[in-house]
Amino acid sequence: MPRPSPRSPKDAARQGLLRVARATDALRCGRPVVIEGFTVLAVETATDQMIAARCASRRLLVLSHARARTLKIRLYTPDVVALPVAKAMRASELRAIADPTADLATPLKGPFEALRHRLPPSLVAAVKLAKLAGLLPAAIVCKTGSRDDLSVAEVMDYEAEAAASLVLVTRARVPLEGAEHTELAAFRSGDGAPENYAIIINKPAPPGPVLARLHSECFTGDLLGSLKCDCGAQLRGAVQTISQAGGGVLLYLAQEGRGIGLINKLRAYRLQDQGFDTLEANERLGFEADERLYALAARMLALLGYRSVRLLTNNPDKVAALEAAGIAVAERVPHAFPDNVHNRAYLQTKRVKAGHLL
Repeated sequence: MPRPSPRSPKDAARQGLLRVARATDALRCGRPVVIEGFTVLAVETATDQMIAARCASRRLLVLSHARARTLKIRLYTPDVVALPVAKAMRASELRAIADPTADLATPLKGPFEALRHRLPPSLVAAVKLAKLAGLLPAAIVCKTGSRDDLSVAEVMDYEAEAAASLVLVTRARVPLEGAEHTELAAFRSGDGAPENYAIIINKPAPPGPVLARLHSECFTGDLLGSLKCDCGAQLRGAVQTISQAGGGVLLYLAQEGRGIGLINKLRAYRLQDQGFDTLEANERLGFEADERLYALAARMLALLGYRSVRLLTNNPDKVAALEAAGIAVAERVPHAFPDNVHNRAYLQTKRVKAGHLL
C-alpha cells in the first residue's frame, strides 16, 4: 500500500509505527510483508501454499547469528546469515531448522552453505521484524518488484520511535497489601503495543533520586508463582522494600522473557529441561542473551517527572542501560532473594555468566 505523504516528521514517525505494527500482525497470521523490494514471511507461521504463491523467485532462509552458531553455520556476513532454499523444501523443514526445540526430533540438519556476499539491509530488517512479532527470529525472503511497503529504517528504528511516542494515559489510587498509599499509572505508545505500568508508592517527590525498580513482566513467576525463576519474589519484595523505605516507583514493563515474549520463553524452558542454561537457551532460539531495551523505562520516568533514581537491581547492565537512556543512577541498591531447588542453577547462571551481583 503506498505511503501517504506525511505532513510533519511526527506524522511520518507515527505512520511508520503503524506500518510496522500492521506488519508484525501480518507475520503472526502467516501473511507476507514487503521490506524495500523483498517479500518476507515468518518461518514460524509460513505455509507451503503462501511460500509458493508469494516467493516464486529465488528463496532465502535468513537466520540470526545466534541460531547460525548453534547450527555450526559459518558467519560470513554481519548480523544475519542467508541460506539458499530449494523449491522442494517444505515449510515444516524450514521450521525445523529455525526452531531448536525440534533439534532432538530432527537432528540431521545441513550441511549449510551461507551466502558470502554482502546482504541487503532488508534481510536484517526481516529477522528484526520477526522478533518484534514475538516469533522465532527467522524469515523466508525473496525479491519482489514492489517497494511500496516498509522501509528498513522504519523497522530498525521502531523501538526507539515507540518509546518516544509513549504517553501517560491515566492514573488511579490502588491500595496494595503492605503499601496502601499506592497509585497505578498506565502508559501507552503510538503503535498500540501492550501497555506498561508504574506502581507509585507514597508519592515520592520528583525529580529524585527516587528509589526505583524496573521489573520485566513474568506471567509464570508474577502470576502463577513459578519456582523456575525469582521474578515473583522480586516483584513482591520490591513493593515491600519501596514501601518500607518511605516511597518510590516500580515500573512494570511489557518485556516478558528478557524481551523474547512468553511463547519463546516457554520454548527456552523446554531447552533448559534438555540441559541448556537460561542464556544458552535464548541463544539457541536465535536471540541475544538479553533482548530488553530501556528507552521505554526512561520515558516513563521522565513523564512522571523523575530524572534520577536509586535503582533496585543486581544487574550492572541494567544500570548502564538506564543511564544510556538518559536517567541518572545515583546508587545501585541490592535486591536479592533466597533460591530454591528449581531456580538454583538459573540464579547461578545469572551470577556467573551475566554478571549479576547475587
